[in-house]
Amino acid sequence: MAQRIPEDAVNKIQQSVDIVDLIGEYVQLKKQGRNYFGLCPFHGENTPSFSVSPDKQIFHCFGCGAGGNVFSFLMQMEGYEFVEAVRQLSEKEGIALPEDTPKLSEPSGEGRDQDSAVMLKAHELLKKFYHHLLVNTKEGETALEYLIQRGFTKESIEHFEIGYSLPSWNFAAKFLAKRGFSLPLMEQAGLLVKKNDGSDFLDRFRNRIMFPILDHNGNTIAFSGRVLTDEQPKYLNSPETKLFNKSKVLYNFHKARLHIRKHQQAVLLEGFADVISASKAGVEQSVAAMGTALTDEQAKILKRNSLEIVLCYDSDKAGLEATLRSAKTLIQAGAAVKVAMIPDGLDPDDYINRYGAEKFRQDVIGASVSVMAFKMNYFKRGKNLQNEAERIQYMEQILKEIAELSNPLEQEIYLKQLSQEYSIGMEILKERLGEIARTSGKPRGKPEQNRAAADKPMAPRKKKKLLPAYHNAERMLLAHMLKSRDAAQKVLDTLGIEFNIEEHRAIATYLFAYYEEGSDGNISTFLQRLPSRELMSAASDIAMMQVSDDPAPAEIQDYMKQILNYPKIRDLQEKEAEKNEAEKQRDFVKAARIAMEIVQLKRSLRG
Repeated sequence: MAQRIPEDAVNKIQQSVDIVDLIGEYVQLKKQGRNYFGLCPFHGENTPSFSVSPDKQIFHCFGCGAGGNVFSFLMQMEGYEFVEAVRQLSEKEGIALPEDTPKLSEPSGEGRDQDSAVMLKAHELLKKFYHHLLVNTKEGETALEYLIQRGFTKESIEHFEIGYSLPSWNFAAKFLAKRGFSLPLMEQAGLLVKKNDGSDFLDRFRNRIMFPILDHNGNTIAFSGRVLTDEQPKYLNSPETKLFNKSKVLYNFHKARLHIRKHQQAVLLEGFADVISASKAGVEQSVAAMGTALTDEQAKILKRNSLEIVLCYDSDKAGLEATLRSAKTLIQAGAAVKVAMIPDGLDPDDYINRYGAEKFRQDVIGASVSVMAFKMNYFKRGKNLQNEAERIQYMEQILKEIAELSNPLEQEIYLKQLSQEYSIGMEILKERLGEIARTSGKPRGKPEQNRAAADKPMAPRKKKKLLPAYHNAERMLLAHMLKSRDAAQKVLDTLGIEFNIEEHRAIATYLFAYYEEGSDGNISTFLQRLPSRELMSAASDIAMMQVSDDPAPAEIQDYMKQILNYPKIRDLQEKEAEKNEAEKQRDFVKAARIAMEIVQLKRSLRG
């Protein structure tokens, strides 16, 4: 695959892309010393172990071991083949590639990739056609008027590329067939459905306002169609396909990502209209789940990109219950969550249309509260708190929620609030809280224990083993070799590839060849030469080590000596074991002979 793109073109793209900027689009990074750190996007964790080096233009996760350069990051993050990653970055940087280079998501030897490319092309074509029908034709006038009456502006219709599908049974099918698309493949893409008798294909979307659904790279992968009447279902979404997995996609994330990172806040809403209204109102960090409950995958995406997630759902019963479910999912993902409460049973779209953008920004999003504060308000609904039995029931519910909090400081704050509001002594509340905690099997514990539990990673991280001296010597030596051609030449002249660890031997072999070709010491470029993800991960781990720019010759010699001595030390240990066994067997002649061999080995080690 890599041979299909000239190496100088690959190198030019690689040198033009700043890895910190690229990874920063996916991961919230903070500078610490010379490197940047963040939460690894490849495994769940609550404490950052993912490091990016701007000097070396590489990344490495000290938790799961993932590592590489800009191309390998996109390959691991988006599932691209190498050519797809190169194409994506070339388009991003405006660097032309040879004419015969495969386009993004086009054939890379697999029929599946070819199908995906055709599906993407069909979605893009229909998106433009639906949009044209809405804004430029007589057939779309009714739908356009409906949107304008609902508060949509022409600017927002253009920005979100909203469209309209005709009330025809097969207009889209004919439209696609005329342009050479396979109708069975278009059925697999979710754009058409087969008639019950199997004789023909019909349009999936008819007489609906069409909202294109984009993946996180901006490709159109699905649609959601809203009826203009009271017909059910109100929204009809594309089925899951090779392109579209609704559990992994957030509506508007592609457009909102930069705003999320700028504000360090994501606002999660329920529907497409809410997102569009919120964006129009200046809350451009708005996204929505795909009409279903928030998934673990979507929660992790939000957590990786933002310090805080604000839930802003409808204020009816269903919306409030959805808020509780989504808050639980986000908290389990380790996210900091707040809730924006809308009064009067309104949804965000209605609230903005009634009260305006500024009031929405300040009095709703700006006045968001903690999840616990939301629950304290939520559980009051439908209760007469003047009634003693209902008041006790309410307090029991709130104490159960407080018992779930891991932070003792938070527990204290809400207990005081409950105490003051209902004139109940703190000691009584604390005693009851302890009973609830014991019953649920979740002891309150000491603050340090609770903090430790909160900081526990979602997935086990690799524990750094205490490595033997020769192993550390090989890593240090390779780190110097990756940094300096001269150091590599000294090692080649003295040690060659006599590394004891097979992985290190392979890295050294590829590095010697890389320098032999006259290449410079660009670690990011070298990583691209390695034939496997495992070797790339090992090399990026070593390259992240901090070593001096100009090591003393004695330091390099000492590392090589430890590496060369290890086989002798291993032989010495084996000889010691053989001598002990001979003595146990009372074969003193054999033991004496082995003892002489041990003496010779020790002399060679001293030499």
